[in-house]
Amino acid sequence: MEKISDSALSPGLSHLDAQGQAHMVDVSAKAATVRRAIAVASLRMQTATLAAIESGNAPKGDVIGTARLAGIMAAKQTANLIPLCHPLPIQKVEVQITPDPALPGYQIQAEVKTKAETGVEMEALTAVSIAALTLYDMAKALEKSMQIENIRLLRKTGGKSADYQAVS
Repeated sequence: MEKISDSALSPGLSHLDAQGQAHMVDVSAKAATVRRAIAVASLRMQTATLAAIESGNAPKGDVIGTARLAGIMAAKQTANLIPLCHPLPIQKVEVQITPDPALPGYQIQAEVKTKAETGVEMEALTAVSIAALTLYDMAKALEKSMQIENIRLLRKTGGKSADYQAVS
């Protein structure tokens, strides 16, 4: 097998070793600090679908409550879903799902917080992704053309790297 030279690897790809093999980053020497991440997503749908969900007329019941709970549960399972993520002691997961008639659809936001050696960006992104997928699942009998859009990290704080704030 051909060895990849160290210069061929981007210094920013922390999940690759000197041979280019994926590995779990060793965070044992890092201090546990408060880490916080906020991620967002949106689910675009027809106006009639939004109206049906908002009026409580979706075939599967409490669409928003189920999606919120799914997002919270997903954040706690991130290390089981994404191979190189560290299992973290999550202290807070908050998922907000807000109707947006201008979309039309829903805006989804998740905030995840921990005190650990590594950040919770992936947990926040996983939470909004699964909340959006659950919204889709709960409403697909009404509409199959819904679109999950704009999944992204909005903000992160804590840790060695600088805080991050997305540009609008």
